[in-house]
Amino acid sequence: MINKTEKKNERRERRRKRVRKKIIGLPNKPRVVIFKSNKYIYAQAIDDITGKTLASISSIAKELEKKLGDTIEDAKILGSLMAKKLFEKGINKIVFDRNFYKYHGVVKAFADSMRSEGISF
Repeated sequence: MINKTEKKNERRERRRKRVRKKIIGLPNKPRVVIFKSNKYIYAQAIDDITGKTLASISSIAKELEKKLGDTIEDAKILGSLMAKKLFEKGINKIVFDRNFYKYHGVVKAFADSMRSEGISF
């Protein structure tokens, strides 16, 4: 018998695989994937061809003045910082990978913040 948590994780994994089948990151157009834990937010720009991480940001990154959490306001700050990091590397187009999350709340705030900074996807 499958309990509620196992069923939820199973659905998340199916959703993650379905999303990943459709998108791929390239060197000039990397895949930006977001992960949110119970306390923090993490994001990486990944070139799937070579398997390398081009840029990353998290709520606990050293370049931040203070630790951020997992709120929508914190996601907006991280999104703008991630956009600046990508511009420094000469990247202005990405493919956004929402992972297994629904596109709302923190995920949407992060993506909208990147768009407002000039990253197109």
